[in-house]
Amino acid sequence: MKRLSQKIKKISSNYSKIVENYFFMTFLQGANVFIGLFLYPYLIRTLGLSAYGTFIFAASCINFFVLFISFGFTFPALKKISLHADDTKIKNETVSSVFTAKFYLFILSAIILSVLIFVIPFFRENILLYVVIFSFTICDVLFPTWYFQGIQKMKLVTYIQLGSKLLTIPFIFIFIKSPENLLLYAVIFSSSSILGAVSSLFYLRMKENIRLYFVPIRSMKSLFEDAMPFFWTSVGSTVKREGITLIIGLFFGMKDVALYDLANKIVSVPRLITLNINDAIFPRVIKNINAAQIKKIIRYEVLIGLAIILLIVLFGHWAVLFLGDEGMMDSYFIAIVLSTTILTSLVIACYINYIFVPQNKYYFVTKSQILSSVSFFVLSGIGLLVSENILSIILAYALAGVVEIFYCKYLINKHRLLLL
Repeated sequence: MKRLSQKIKKISSNYSKIVENYFFMTFLQGANVFIGLFLYPYLIRTLGLSAYGTFIFAASCINFFVLFISFGFTFPALKKISLHADDTKIKNETVSSVFTAKFYLFILSAIILSVLIFVIPFFRENILLYVVIFSFTICDVLFPTWYFQGIQKMKLVTYIQLGSKLLTIPFIFIFIKSPENLLLYAVIFSSSSILGAVSSLFYLRMKENIRLYFVPIRSMKSLFEDAMPFFWTSVGSTVKREGITLIIGLFFGMKDVALYDLANKIVSVPRLITLNINDAIFPRVIKNINAAQIKKIIRYEVLIGLAIILLIVLFGHWAVLFLGDEGMMDSYFIAIVLSTTILTSLVIACYINYIFVPQNKYYFVTKSQILSSVSFFVLSGIGLLVSENILSIILAYALAGVVEIFYCKYLINKHRLLLL
């Protein structure tokens, strides 16, 4: 009994940081999801399906700029911070290099958006909405979430982001009363996030002693080289994820965008449970990885994924009625198909985090993501020809994840990557 007690105490001590990191990452995601679900019935009734769908469509467009500004820096920077969590010089260099790179990419993105607004009538008609939502990208420049994850202090990120998010709730109920308030809603949405990002900068300087400085462009060559595979990987995943919204908006309309968004919100509840599992244990597992451990993680995550699909089938119908109404029941069937992507995402994340990244096979990640994106658009095209229903697009998205899994397994077997 004493030995068992000592063993439990040792395990608890060894994994306490992992558990804490996972808890706060998941809690933050959960809080964001539940705040979104809490506000959703009010927003969908005050803004209406069409205006709300327009906001979601615009946000999806701006997410491509977020992708560009992020540029895949997260994984290389996270890896460096995780391995050198006690080295202040390396931490200063890493944070400053990423900040400088993102700042220049932000300026370039602002120029590109200006050109799009000038050239494309659809952007020009909603110019203020796109500019306001674009300001959200400032958060990606200023808020190094990956840094706090690397030093395993996600508690602070949770407090900052949750606090700024809660501040928006009273403003939304006070000022958002009709579809004409769509722009004001975008202002509230973006300003709260910027406030959180600025707060994180103060903490970095005062508590972590991180001094931000501009790094010469010539010194950032290796940073971009390390990030490039992850950038292309993000391109693949983002184009596929945001492509759903864009295709639905362009081929079906903004009301259908709102239906998809409701289904996505329902699936986001169980997704948040799984979203940070691999990220939370990454800093520890990367130091002592082995094939048996990887296979064990995958088995458990497959079981978790299957359980989530069953939950959506059983309770998704009631979730649609609670958040929307009977006229939005198509969201239930969309949610069932979307739930399968949780399982595929878990397995793919295992391959990436524990096989490709530790062995520096970054471009395998890129190839698998690009193949998945190409598969999505090809299958979407086929689906649109066969059926004029948004379910064909959602099904294409789900099948693209299956294609990616098989391709990852092919690469792993071909290059014998599990012989760690």
